[in-house]
Amino acid sequence: MPLDLRATLLRIRGGQTDPIAEIEHAIRVARSPCCNGAFLKTTFDLARTVASAPGVRQKPLGGLAVSIKDLFDVAGQVTSGGSLVLQNVPPASNDSPAVARLRRAGAAFVGRTNMVEFAFSGVGINPHFGTPINPCSSDAPLVPGGSSSGAAVSVATGAAFIGLGSDTGGSIRIPAALTGIVGFKNTARLTPTDGTLPLSTTLDTACALTRSVEDAILAHELLAQRQVARSPAPLSAYRLAICKTTMLDGLDVTVARAWQRTIETLGRAGARIDDLELTEIVELQQIQAKGGFSAAESYAWHRHLLGKVGDSYDPRVASRIRRGADMSACDYIDLLGARRSWIDKMTVAMRGYDAILSPTVPLIAPPIENVAPGAQRDEAFFRINAMLLRNTSVVNMLDGCAISIPCHIKGELPVGLMVWAGAMRDDVVLNIASRVEELLRTMLL
Repeated sequence: MPLDLRATLLRIRGGQTDPIAEIEHAIRVARSPCCNGAFLKTTFDLARTVASAPGVRQKPLGGLAVSIKDLFDVAGQVTSGGSLVLQNVPPASNDSPAVARLRRAGAAFVGRTNMVEFAFSGVGINPHFGTPINPCSSDAPLVPGGSSSGAAVSVATGAAFIGLGSDTGGSIRIPAALTGIVGFKNTARLTPTDGTLPLSTTLDTACALTRSVEDAILAHELLAQRQVARSPAPLSAYRLAICKTTMLDGLDVTVARAWQRTIETLGRAGARIDDLELTEIVELQQIQAKGGFSAAESYAWHRHLLGKVGDSYDPRVASRIRRGADMSACDYIDLLGARRSWIDKMTVAMRGYDAILSPTVPLIAPPIENVAPGAQRDEAFFRINAMLLRNTSVVNMLDGCAISIPCHIKGELPVGLMVWAGAMRDDVVLNIASRVEELLRTMLL
């Protein structure tokens, strides 16, 4: 994997490289076949200007490459959400707060990244602009995960150090797991989603993909405008639990092997890990039986567009949005109440634990061919999509925070370990993730 942001900034400060050289490298990668389909728009000249600006080296991001998911407003650019439907809308007049904060920190924006249309899938397929290919396999093309598909590919290949994205049910953590990088979903309220196309206003989170936990901390501090409280405590100082209900069901061979090896490695290092049933997770299926927040809230936003240009949508995305048409106001109010009650029960069940551990997703990246657009593959697509979202979406409903860290070894396709907790436990999760990453990094060599 390419060097992370922290290591590159150290090299710049040591005179071993400079922002201009790093931007030129990022541009070469972005133009190469490994990034085919990853970008919908590139802004290389702008990135060069930022990298060569006086004083940029002293800024937190040092004039290094950052990509932006095509969900965030950038002044002067059209925000299309990976769709044909919005391509002719007026350009944004202002940066979204997330973009503005990264810009002030010295980000050199290399382009807008491809994504699942309107962020409504965890697989990463886009029938309009093509699907970015997961860079972790040289054999059959594999899905990158979604919905932040292009963002993940940009980071994994070296075209960007940070991929600004969003997470509503796993859209940061799923592609992180499938491409072998780090994805941190913070507590939603900590980062502004103003100036973004919404999927679910209740669940949407603005966050980022990076190549290390340290970079994830920096990206979060910039996006949330807050400082993470660091702790030098060893892994043994934390009380951890394995979620036994649902999240370990149906693991494929590679994920199961990596998961078992990881837990054993943590245990040998002194981690205190208990089994925890968390049977409350089973209740989510009934709570969301009518479509959940994403269906209700996306339909409220898209209903007029669907009536006018519904044929221009990805049929798979349109079908999921239209589920919201059958939800009444009473259904929605009931959903709000059920979520509050469920969070309360989960909070009690998790009491006493600093974080929960689970596989980020239960399977490795499947071949694109298996889920490519086409009615004959719809059954496989929706089955795989549900599996990819199964573990990660629990955290969104919990209003919690989570990070996916690579836990595979050389020769295996990427597998993610998810460390998660309830709301406003972000700093604890990040500190635990730092300790875990230090321990697991030797496994990836």
